[in-house]
Amino acid sequence: MERRSALPQDFWEVLHCLKMRSKYAVLLVFVVGLVIIEKENNFISRVSDKLKQSPQMLPEANETETSPVPAENGSLASLRQLDTAFSQLRTRLRNVTLQLAGELGMAAPGPRRHVLLMATTRTGSSFVGEFFNQQGNIFYLFEPLWHIERTVTFEPGGANAVGSALVYRDVLQQLLLCDLYILESFISPAPEEHLTAALFRRGSSRSLCEEPVCTPGLKKVFEKYHCKNRRCGPLNITLAAEACRRKQHMALKTVRIRQLEFLQPLAEDPRLDLRVIQLVRDPRAVLASRMVAFSGKYESWKKWAAEGEAPLQEDEVQRLRGNCENIRLSAELGLRQPRWLQGRYMLVRYEDVARAPLRKALEMYRFAGIHPTPQVEEWIRANTQAPQDGNGIYSTQKNSSEQFEKWRFSIPFKLAQVVQDACEPAMRLFGYKLASSAQELTNRSLSLLEEGPPTRVT
Repeated sequence: MERRSALPQDFWEVLHCLKMRSKYAVLLVFVVGLVIIEKENNFISRVSDKLKQSPQMLPEANETETSPVPAENGSLASLRQLDTAFSQLRTRLRNVTLQLAGELGMAAPGPRRHVLLMATTRTGSSFVGEFFNQQGNIFYLFEPLWHIERTVTFEPGGANAVGSALVYRDVLQQLLLCDLYILESFISPAPEEHLTAALFRRGSSRSLCEEPVCTPGLKKVFEKYHCKNRRCGPLNITLAAEACRRKQHMALKTVRIRQLEFLQPLAEDPRLDLRVIQLVRDPRAVLASRMVAFSGKYESWKKWAAEGEAPLQEDEVQRLRGNCENIRLSAELGLRQPRWLQGRYMLVRYEDVARAPLRKALEMYRFAGIHPTPQVEEWIRANTQAPQDGNGIYSTQKNSSEQFEKWRFSIPFKLAQVVQDACEPAMRLFGYKLASSAQELTNRSLSLLEEGPPTRVT
């Protein structure tokens, strides 16, 4: 007992020597302390179990004539003293650790956040999503709603559009709650025993490519969407769901949620602490990027721009106008900050991210209530100074200070005019200036960007 009572004082002397060292020393002391505590806890448990199982053996072991009852009471009294000392040590250790963590800027774990990055295709959402994918305590999913779009067919417009939005919303809600089994009804071929080799872009989620989710590969099993930096076997959805629950936060990126108003049940779900980041981009830049990434779908646009013979189909222009209106209406709703969205919505322009990626990333983390790790900052610095865009349409390597205005030299002015006519209300809301001529469009000295998007509308 003398050795045990001296332990707290010794521990305080060690902490006093190390408190001005780096945070790594603090963590090391904390781990060592936990190991000591765990060993003492196990010892107490063994003693307690022994006392409960065979109190009548204590007099014989001590070779005394004392009756069993006093021996039992005496042992329990000693055990209570031991347990009290242990509890005091654990409490003091926790208090000192929290104090030193505060001095070193290490925040204690906060509440679980659920971050939804809401965007449309070719707005830079893959790049911005990596800001959250690189954080070790965030479980990040890349476009899981892709499977629903491929499985459930809805015609655009009217009641069908509402039906698709409701399906997306309900699946999204379960995914944010780490119920990944919901995807099994939509993955093709269907998973067997919760195993699948066909989860869309699995390699874009670090959480799905690290242990224990990354299991040994299997011979003759083709991974349609494999991990990038290591070979993993088929995705075990049970292990993935468990990993999701172990992570402190959850983040998900999707380009398939069009209307913000459908997310109200998620914002009001007491099991979720939802944060919605709506990412927008100049629609002229979006069209220019889509014409390269999805060339086959924009053949008529390219022919009309190059030859002017085949007229541009009105339904395609209407589709463009409808997309811009959906984006604008969602942003206006978010900026009005209705009661269910207060503190839960943030509007971000891709152009602002491209010009100052680290600053905007920190703003997004601050909005989400999550403390970024140094790994996030390191990834941003390493991946925003690439000499050129990475190969592949989903590259997340950008020379952001040079790339975000390249579209001005790749889109014909007549196509830019079509976009401006169809999307003018959205462009004005987000602070994108209209170009009145081809010379103005390609003149880099003339900015097509206002200082910043609105933070609130009435």
